[in-house]
Amino acid sequence: MNSISDRLSGTAAADTIDARSHDAVPNRPVLARTFALPAAGARELRLDLFRGLALWLIFIDHVSPDLLSWFTIRNYGFSDAAEIFIFISGYTAAFVYGRSLLESGFVIAAARILRRVWQIYAAHMLLFTIMVGEVSFVVISLGKPFYAEEVAVTDFFKQPGIAMVQALLLRYRPLNMDVLPLYIVLMACLPSILLLIRWSANLTLAMSVALYVASLRYDLHFTAYPNGFWSFNPFAWQMLFVFGAWCALGGAKRISPVLSSPITLWIAFAYLLSAFCVTLTWYFPQMAYLMPHWLEQLIYPINKTDLDVLRFAHFLALAVIAVHFVPAGWPGLTSPWLGPMILCGQNSLEIFCLGVALGFTGYFVLTELSAGLVLHVLVGICGILIMSAVAWLFSWSKRNLDKNGPRTGTTGGNVLARAPE
Repeated sequence: MNSISDRLSGTAAADTIDARSHDAVPNRPVLARTFALPAAGARELRLDLFRGLALWLIFIDHVSPDLLSWFTIRNYGFSDAAEIFIFISGYTAAFVYGRSLLESGFVIAAARILRRVWQIYAAHMLLFTIMVGEVSFVVISLGKPFYAEEVAVTDFFKQPGIAMVQALLLRYRPLNMDVLPLYIVLMACLPSILLLIRWSANLTLAMSVALYVASLRYDLHFTAYPNGFWSFNPFAWQMLFVFGAWCALGGAKRISPVLSSPITLWIAFAYLLSAFCVTLTWYFPQMAYLMPHWLEQLIYPINKTDLDVLRFAHFLALAVIAVHFVPAGWPGLTSPWLGPMILCGQNSLEIFCLGVALGFTGYFVLTELSAGLVLHVLVGICGILIMSAVAWLFSWSKRNLDKNGPRTGTTGGNVLARAPE
């Protein structure tokens, strides 16, 4: 029976690396005991699957927050696709760059991380330009000023120079553009996180939890332009990212006896059911009397900005159940029906940006047509098909146009194009 660590990593954790790299890393035995990494070249398709699912859910929540979101997890519990995306980002980043640190040293690993940070930053600025361009066309050419306020770009039209500078500083962001700035900050901190995990993994996680608690106690946050704070507080959301990195580098294996227990599974089910019952009172006020007053005072507000502990617990419950029902080697990973979702997860940065841009386009179409359920579903399906087609195109180009040639390996019977990032 596979441990939870094996289920999360897809292969047994390696205590050593290939002998061919032994001479290149003099302190290899120490690092190998610290970083429990999967075998080189292995790709965990379940991470791609669930990250692709998160990207689809994020798009659906953006394109039709009032109707199609009933088809996502957002309305049935405390957490949503953002938690899935950030956790998997931390896991995969540690998977890739932890191995780089192990094999090439800190300087090379840090340089690769910073190059990735620059890529994410460039993608964010390109997405900002596209979003402003979309809204500007709708506002000026079509005479629909409502959308400038709806997408929070009014300040850009009033003071474009100042707004552009603030956008470059990641302080000014239109609606639905909050995830990438958080991702940029977390990835920029990854070299320090990896060094700390190399020193003491459990202490690193404890320090992350302490920072989370301090952010709540002392109201630590990043300010935004023209007012307010970041919608995703990095001081709080870093805990989920670090937890993902901790799981990737051996933590999941250490807690596998607890996570693989049937008792844990039933607790997860019970918590999800309880969260579902609470969320029902949000949408059906006539059921509010079922919530005891003392419980309302205890749990509210359930803050997304600061990653409320109930949201974190809800994500953990979902993760326990997902790992249980989608084990390593699950046949569905090779199914052509899940192929598009996996491809989207393998090209997450590009597809996330595309999904945000398509989200506004779809929202505009649905609003202007006063669409009903059928057209909402049709727009959602069309957006997902476009995202899947673009993901296939990116994967094809990486396999066939990369001057260094494709990277090969197998996980679950599939040929690997590149390491997850």
